[in-house]
Amino acid sequence: MSSPTSTIPDGEPVDPAPKPTRRTFTAEYRNKIIDEYNKAAHGEKSAVLRREGLHQSQLREWTLTRNAKAAGKTQSRSHTDGEAATRRENARLAKQLTQAEAALEIMGKLHVFLESISENTGTPPSSTKP
Repeated sequence: MSSPTSTIPDGEPVDPAPKPTRRTFTAEYRNKIIDEYNKAAHGEKSAVLRREGLHQSQLREWTLTRNAKAAGKTQSRSHTDGEAATRRENARLAKQLTQAEAALEIMGKLHVFLESISENTGTPPSSTKP
């Protein structure tokens, strides 16, 4: 039984499969496929995708990009999604900071209150300060 990989003279195995390359699509091709997909009957849309080796998510992104350019916008959907996620995270962290500051303020007031009670009752403070 022979091995699926060949070897070069020094005995090193060589991978026979070429390195995959990322496909690129021109704007003209994208627009043609988007229009064809949109005009296709409900059951034929997936046939267009299979024939071209594409995913529905690619067409969605292409459509959003085309619509954004037509409306004069330059941001892609993924860019605006990233901004929205950043804003949500910022709001969450700001709320968490406000809660932490409030807790520290309450703890400070509680410390002062307990010290005043300790002084009024003649009990020595619990801290070990010299």
